[in-house]
Amino acid sequence: MDFPALHTPRLTLREITMDDAPALLGIHSDADAMRWFGTDPISTLEQARQMVEKFAGWRNLPAPGTRWGLALRAGGPLIGSVGLFKWNPGWRCCTLGYELARGRQGQGLMSEALRAALAWGFEQMALNRIEAQVHPDNQASLKLLERLDFKTEGRARQAGFWLGRHHDLLNLSLLRGDSALSDAGH
Repeated sequence: MDFPALHTPRLTLREITMDDAPALLGIHSDADAMRWFGTDPISTLEQARQMVEKFAGWRNLPAPGTRWGLALRAGGPLIGSVGLFKWNPGWRCCTLGYELARGRQGQGLMSEALRAALAWGFEQMALNRIEAQVHPDNQASLKLLERLDFKTEGRARQAGFWLGRHHDLLNLSLLRGDSALSDAGH
């Protein structure tokens, strides 16, 4: 199956390739920008290449997923990524993940990318539910998801482990019927 490239007014959501490893290293080595991502920052190009392989491999897992690289339509390097993963076709649900280079935050780009990815998930994956887990102190991400109609469902105590410690995570979800992004939305 061809990779499902998506386009928004300012972005191209495309397959992540080995050519993107240096840009991924730039994003994922920024400890401050990655403090909410859920993994330790990376420090080598080899780790970035392994990340490219991991994202590509998602499409072949028993619970498959898709990870799009975000690039400006005008061109240039990767500026982040958005993924729908841990897809359970029987339950019609999956998990959402994303990150954006620090220099591109606060411009509405992630909102634009998420709208495209979420709409694709509802339409192409026949999803009813999209889940997200967010650190309680990550106010920017929580506000973004709330603007996209995600609802907070509760707190998962010490559900994550990165940077040498356990972290609580808030569970959020978006249902097909809650979302204007789905064909059954309001």
